[in-house]
Amino acid sequence: MTIRASLLFAYRLLFPRTGRNSFARKSLVGALVCIGISLIPLVVVLSVSDGMIKGITDRIIALSSAHIKVTLYPDIDEVWSAAALTAYARELAESDEDITAAYAEIDGMGLAAGKSGRTGASVRAIDPAVFSGKDSYSRLFTVTAGSMDLSSPRSAVIGRKISELLGISCGDTFRLITTRQTASGGVAPKITVFTVTGIVSCGYQELDALWVFVPLARGFEILPLQSSELSVRFETCNAFSPELVAVQRRLAARVGVNGRAVRWDELNQSEYENFASTKVMLLFIMLLIVLVASVNVCSALIMLSMERRREIAILKSIGGTGSGITLSFLITGLVTGIGGVITGIPLGLFLAVNINKIIDFIEKTVNFIAKIVYLFRYKDTVNFVAINLLDPAYYLKNIPVSLPWKDLFIISAGTLVLSLLASALPAVRAGREKPLDTLRKL
Repeated sequence: MTIRASLLFAYRLLFPRTGRNSFARKSLVGALVCIGISLIPLVVVLSVSDGMIKGITDRIIALSSAHIKVTLYPDIDEVWSAAALTAYARELAESDEDITAAYAEIDGMGLAAGKSGRTGASVRAIDPAVFSGKDSYSRLFTVTAGSMDLSSPRSAVIGRKISELLGISCGDTFRLITTRQTASGGVAPKITVFTVTGIVSCGYQELDALWVFVPLARGFEILPLQSSELSVRFETCNAFSPELVAVQRRLAARVGVNGRAVRWDELNQSEYENFASTKVMLLFIMLLIVLVASVNVCSALIMLSMERRREIAILKSIGGTGSGITLSFLITGLVTGIGGVITGIPLGLFLAVNINKIIDFIEKTVNFIAKIVYLFRYKDTVNFVAINLLDPAYYLKNIPVSLPWKDLFIISAGTLVLSLLASALPAVRAGREKPLDTLRKL
């Protein structure tokens, strides 16, 4: 039996003559649909999780830890003032050609008090020119009110969440309570009044919920250096480059005993590993669904071989070989898998690309229904709290979708392999059919 004959028989298995009512063929179509449906959530989860992880990681690197952070000890001469710290940052950056940018910063804690409450605040003192001119800040921050202006010593840019907690808006003042060391060695509170010049959000509240940005020089005045973190943050051409380790070592040697250099992946190791493990678990669950869907190909081909026993017997009686029959059924299973891939991958990509619109539509629908139920129950909607499908405290408000073409190719190839493996048992069984036994029963 030639390959051409096997292909022709496989074609007849897939597309029988008009008028033939084949339950097995319907099962084969059902298996194709099941594979396609199982691939849709797999593609969506893969694209969304990759985009979510990339979006959160980009924000952690660009807005928080930078590529490499050099933490300096507060008792060295290089950090006695804002000008000295800035000059030291410039000196370190110029010493290595792989460093593209460097900026100084002081991080400390304080208590912010506003019109309607107070809350702990993560105070970040940064050079006003860097804050307003840094590309990653302007790209990843969304200015909801005012501007990113720290030109005045009393100006402050705060996160959207902390503005809601304090009940303040752009142009309002708030008190920032920090500590200072007295002449006798004790600790006393220091109250500083700031004016809100801007309210920003990076779309990920777990990162920026309590951020309060103030001018670097002002940070030296209000933050206790002994309990604050003084650092210089460096950027390179690529945060994921293997050369980052070499840059870190050179910086560590240059800084010496004045501080220590740490890469972004070392600072955020737990978060990064958590993202990766969550993604692997989701993909494992989705792959199990695809595996179960592929088993439908096996059951459909078993029914098809039983339904076509007469044709198989006739083919064998006129010279058809068992291997040729087996090949026909393997081709049939493979084509079913290809049909599932062609159906599921494009639909999954379509849903992934439009996931933000879909979530927004579902969210509006759910809130509309919930609001009606709330209205009927409580007679008004004054205290109704909107439902967020993706809580911005834990997820990005807008998901930056990333299409992993390499992974999609592997998924497609894996699905076809699963379809072939699922087809192997019924294909071999069909190839071993004995024509005499079959013809006697007809």
